[in-house]
Amino acid sequence: MVKQTSCKEEHVEDNEIVATTANFQSEVLSSSLPVLVDFWAVWCAPCRMIAPVVSEIANEYTGKLKVARLNVDDNQEIAARYGIMSIPTLALFKGGVVIDQVVGAVPKRTITAKIDGLLQKS
Repeated sequence: MVKQTSCKEEHVEDNEIVATTANFQSEVLSSSLPVLVDFWAVWCAPCRMIAPVVSEIANEYTGKLKVARLNVDDNQEIAARYGIMSIPTLALFKGGVVIDQVVGAVPKRTITAKIDGLLQKS
């Protein structure tokens, strides 16, 4: 089921988190699970292209990985804190630290290879 979470065309699946400045600490940095954060913007065409892939990953890794989406226009301080200069950027957090990241609309296998590598080290 897809739920609309804001008037800015942000759609997330039930097993995805809308990350914001207000909840970033609790949902991402303090998470007991690794977290894949999708840094995106409404106006970004490559972000819209990769969004279904991110949703698939959220479904496939349920219980092993949290998936969060952070709108960089609405949460500029978080994007700046992590040096997000290009979007989409997918950042893998573990223990509150960025472990790896992918920039651009890359194939799903590129993303899952990084996730699998991180999970194998856990």
